[in-house]
Amino acid sequence: MANEFRICDTCKSINMKTLLPKLRELDPEAEIKIGCQSYCGIGYKKPFVVVNNMYVTGPDEETVLKKVARFIKVPRP
Repeated sequence: MANEFRICDTCKSINMKTLLPKLRELDPEAEIKIGCQSYCGIGYKKPFVVVNNMYVTGPDEETVLKKVARFIKVPRP
């Protein structure tokens, strides 16, 4: 089962130019959906990513990416 990342392209705290390539580094095969995630209140104050239907937030992008890494599914041998 593939991972899914959902990010908002209108929230003030999300920098699409830096976040998108870093998500692709974490999982190049993941499906990435871009658009409103109805998380505007939080997205105005701090970055977030929806990973496999789990909202992951943090005070900065690097913290969010570290948390995202814990929620991605890895294939079993």
